[in-house]
Amino acid sequence: MDTDSLRLFVLAAEKLNISAAGRALGLAPAVSSARLAKLEQTLGADLLHRSTRKISLSLEGAEFLPYAREMLAQEEAGRAALGQGQATPTGKLRFTAPSTFAQLYIAPILPLFLKAYPGITLDLRLSDSRFDLIEGSFDLAIRNSALEDTSLKGRKLASDRRILCASPAYLAEHGTPARPEDLTDHNLISFADQETRPLAGPHGQSGAFSPRDAQGQLIIDDGLSQKIATIAGAGISINSIWSVHQELRNGQLVRVLPAYQVADETVLWLVYPKANVLSAKVRVFIDFLLDQIGKKPAWEQE
Repeated sequence: MDTDSLRLFVLAAEKLNISAAGRALGLAPAVSSARLAKLEQTLGADLLHRSTRKISLSLEGAEFLPYAREMLAQEEAGRAALGQGQATPTGKLRFTAPSTFAQLYIAPILPLFLKAYPGITLDLRLSDSRFDLIEGSFDLAIRNSALEDTSLKGRKLASDRRILCASPAYLAEHGTPARPEDLTDHNLISFADQETRPLAGPHGQSGAFSPRDAQGQLIIDDGLSQKIATIAGAGISINSIWSVHQELRNGQLVRVLPAYQVADETVLWLVYPKANVLSAKVRVFIDFLLDQIGKKPAWEQE
């Protein structure tokens, strides 16, 4: 299959503009349209819906797009193995990460990466709601959970130890829990899909953070908003150390049941689809994040 036509299709799908995609590859509009038409004829499917005003991906085009990206990545990897790859990585890199983590640790360092790799365009989707890497055609993601999906590969970025926190004002009004069982008498803040979380003490003690069994429950689907509500005195919440280490230091938050931690194996992972060849643009971004964040995580420098 003609990889030049695949590259044109991927660009057209990203820009939703055939002429603009062609110009990026040095092609005239008529040539671009002819190449895409030939690709569709070869595949026996319409990849793009065209009208006089705009284009859009067809269902078949949306299904084919990740495979087209994969074939281009395979070509790039093959050329690199023969010493024919580009000296400087280029292209669009689709990346997704939890919004709170991205605001604190990724957004501030993006200028360094873009300066080092001006040929790479970063397409970021930042949300505490999880995107499907395969369906979303993402090249890379940060996941802060156990890596259970067998279709993904991962590199550990950093630890993700989680603790219970509340504001001094909340504890002054409602009292400080002395045992995990005391949490049922408090207002607990949680994510919408949060199940009961086991707690582990230093000498084998156990307990649970169970919002549904508590006196009051506040459900929030955004990590930063959850932290702000906790600081404001709305209740007790589970937080990653990376999210609250500064607030713990300045006294806006204090640890609740400080001898206990959330007893799970959550880790900050850099993950990518297992089937994908690790392209140069993804590899350099992974190395950059490991160097800037993973080598000496700020929240572990207490």
